[in-house]
Amino acid sequence: MADQKFVLAGVMGWPVAHSRSPVIHNHWMAQYGLRGAYVLLPVQPENFEAAIRGLPALGFAGCNVTIPHKVNAMKMMDFVDPVAKAMGAINTIVVQPDGSLHGYNNDGFGYIQSLRDAQPDWRGDAGPALVLGAGGAARAIVLSLLNEGAPEVRLVNRTREKAQALADEFGPRVKVLDWAERNDAMAGVALLVNTTNQGMHGQPELAVSLAALPEQALVSDAIYIPLETALLKNARLRGNPVVNGLGMLLNQARPAFKAWFGVMPEITPTLRQVVIETF
Repeated sequence: MADQKFVLAGVMGWPVAHSRSPVIHNHWMAQYGLRGAYVLLPVQPENFEAAIRGLPALGFAGCNVTIPHKVNAMKMMDFVDPVAKAMGAINTIVVQPDGSLHGYNNDGFGYIQSLRDAQPDWRGDAGPALVLGAGGAARAIVLSLLNEGAPEVRLVNRTREKAQALADEFGPRVKVLDWAERNDAMAGVALLVNTTNQGMHGQPELAVSLAALPEQALVSDAIYIPLETALLKNARLRGNPVVNGLGMLLNQARPAFKAWFGVMPEITPTLRQVVIETF
């Protein structure tokens, strides 16, 4: 189409140079023959509000929001999706035709879809889940597991207070345990999730024993650099199905791309390879 509009989107954060989002979105634009660009938007916190308010004037269809802006951005939205509100943060802004700003959080969608991609018959109500960590990723994942029907989410964090605050907010299906109980808490779970940075490139390994974990339990790590953390390797070697964080990263980008560019994109082996080559 000769008259097809040039569509702008991007990712706003500080710092933001490490983001893989431009690689993902620009790959899709080329794949679907769309005119547009997805750019890095490094914005310091003190300039953040001015930058957000400027999106409609600059002709942006919207942007992703990453650390440290995900919570602050909510205050500047004209509408916040109820799921994002419950998660307490947004990661996607969509500029409406009238210039108003709508905020969404696709992290939970991305996480659940990554499990389904790995195990098409995965069910949230198959049994208890154990979530390690209580930061932003944990919030999105715990809420999504509850929405998928998890009968119980065991939440373990180094500082118990942070985990308890989540449990107080999300209700009685969230059970808080001490960090010292993390290994015993694996007994009988259908899903184990690491949302901490332990095991990430440059960080110490996650100190856990999988002895009590059922062999059929799905083991998932929100980390994607490296693709196989020590946790995932140990789980794979004992026969557990495993899922790394790359699927969550790729899947959370899909609804945003659709909102801005009008196409729900596919995750192809080529896209995975293109992203992996940036690690």
